Amino acid sequence: MRKIRLVKDKTARHIMQGIAVFTILFLLVIGLSLFFKALPIMKEKNLWVLLSSSNWKPFKGDFGFLPFILSTFSVSVIAIIIALPLSLLTSIYLNSYASDKIRRFFGPVIDLLSGIPPVIYGVWGTLTIVPLTANKIAPLFVEYSTGYTLFAGGVVLAVMITPLLISIMVEVFRSIPVEMTDASLSMGATRWQTVKKVILRKSFSGIIAAVVLALSRAFGETMAVLMVCGNIVQIPQSIFDAGYPLPALIANNYGEMLSMPSYESALMFSAFLLFVIVVLFNGLSRFTLNQIEKRYRFA
Repeated sequence: MRKIRLVKDKTARHIMQGIAVFTILFLLVIGLSLFFKALPIMKEKNLWVLLSSSNWKPFKGDFGFLPFILSTFSVSVIAIIIALPLSLLTSIYLNSYASDKIRRFFGPVIDLLSGIPPVIYGVWGTLTIVPLTANKIAPLFVEYSTGYTLFAGGVVLAVMITPLLISIMVEVFRSIPVEMTDASLSMGATRWQTVKKVILRKSFSGIIAAVVLALSRAFGETMAVLMVCGNIVQIPQSIFDAGYPLPALIANNYGEMLSMPSYESALMFSAFLLFVIVVLFNGLSRFTLNQIEKRYRFA
């Protein structure tokens, strides 16, 4: 019987190890597939020219990806700037101040917001955020704006990633031992002092991880951003200019230009570029997160 249990345990370990290795290999397969599809355009054009040029004329063979890269980063940064304070304050309230009744009400609501299809957010952004930007917000800063701007895309993305941020941050806050917060309160600290000195300090690395996950989703969001950003190939000079993020470029053009090998390869290069951006961003963020954890561990 002992040998049978050992065999079962060893078999289960190897199966789980194989699944873990397969997950990593699957990521590599995706990256390599995109790379080989994008290889023709990288052989035809200098890589630096592809990344630094703003000249986008596919029918003439000019493929400059700088406007798409800048638009992608701009929309994502705007979204996180808007969503992070709202999500953080909401999470603090739900964890430290709200009653059990309010928490039970907000839990399903947050899950519902997370499950709404992106196209619904896009329609909402087109009907509300775009007119509001064109008629009320943009005139305070620029002479004219259609409303289909990076700002509108950032607002819609912020609304989309806020439920994700709240869910993760609430779980991070709940992972802090109750004894630590009780000890702080018993020493005479106010609830806000406890939040600031204990909860936020101990959960700082978790907050960073939540932001990284939200930004990764923002980088790859397609439909909602496509509907409100304007999709004009230009280097944006302000947040009230139209933009053209990489996911929108792929969604708008792939399938229509397959008869042009160079254009198809250029679109695959944009997909590979987006893949690399997300992987590098997550890798650098994980390294930074490890450094933060070491600092706080020995502080």
